[in-house]
Amino acid sequence: MLNSEYPPLGGGQGNANKYLYEEFKNYSNLEIDIITASVNDKKVEISTLGKIYYLDIGKKNTNLHWQSAKELIVYSIKSLRLALKLYRNRKYDFIVAWSGVPSGFLAYVLFLIKKVPYITLLRGADVPFFEQRWKYLDRFIFCWLSPIVWKNSKFVITNSSKLRELALQLSPKQHFYLIPNGIDSKKFQGKDYELHDKLRILSVGRLNEIKGFSYLIEALRDINGVSLTIIGNGPLLEKLKYQSKGLDVTFLGNVAHDKLIDIYRSNDVFVLPSLNEGMSNTVLEAMACGLPLILTNVGGSFELVNGNGFIVSTKNSKAIKEKITEFLKDRSLINTMGMRSRQLAENMSWSKVAQDYFELFEKV
Repeated sequence: MLNSEYPPLGGGQGNANKYLYEEFKNYSNLEIDIITASVNDKKVEISTLGKIYYLDIGKKNTNLHWQSAKELIVYSIKSLRLALKLYRNRKYDFIVAWSGVPSGFLAYVLFLIKKVPYITLLRGADVPFFEQRWKYLDRFIFCWLSPIVWKNSKFVITNSSKLRELALQLSPKQHFYLIPNGIDSKKFQGKDYELHDKLRILSVGRLNEIKGFSYLIEALRDINGVSLTIIGNGPLLEKLKYQSKGLDVTFLGNVAHDKLIDIYRSNDVFVLPSLNEGMSNTVLEAMACGLPLILTNVGGSFELVNGNGFIVSTKNSKAIKEKITEFLKDRSLINTMGMRSRQLAENMSWSKVAQDYFELFEKV
């Protein structure tokens, strides 16, 4: 497996890889090595499934939830060298590339050199025109490079129907499989429902433009009896703090994954106002902890909302405010929709996701 992020580095993509890797340990006929990036020095971890190679890309324990273009280039060069070295000593059956760029491109190069087949997993921003900040690279490079990587993949797998639709716009003849993310519903347990003085809203994500936090903060204006907790860090932190002056908004920064559980369980409603999304792991975690949802009409929202919350349009503070007000007027929705979230999450285990991937692995 090639993945430029793996815990503690990165976000949802790395966490998804880790959960699947743990599930694959239950398959006696699988051996998997991972080449990923380190948060400091290079190291190798050995497990019953294989080895995890952490490459030093110069992070030095800084900005663990974000990687610069330079760091991704360093990862690409070092991982390609290591992959070629490993392949000389061990003939791998196939490669799993986590994301179309850079891992998918690296897998394509290895395919050209060593003729080893590969599977590409599309996660979100690696699909051209998913995110505005990459629009020039998408227009002049990735809009022609990505279809080549996908076409030569044994399988291309997306994690939501919306992401598949976006990819199809670029490659209408390409077949895209859909395997959504899973959730550890044993680790993320349901909550006890109790009324708080204020309606407690939680949102988790990187503080950048695509997560749309400014629209959520704006939605709180002129609403009494609401508090908001935002978990995450990023370039918009100071701007969002300034915007939230006079409102009951708390910024907790980055929080260790294991400590998130208690925070989910102490809140009433989970809101993710993203402008675009693959399938958010934080939404799945909130569901498993029994929180009702307010999501925008992007990514995996339509797979995740079914009687357990509301879907609103993007960049629409008014619509978010209206749905928050519904929870304020009828607190019983927190209980009924929250229980429905938990019910849905229990049917989205990582073990099922692992089985779906394994069935495709066997076809390679």
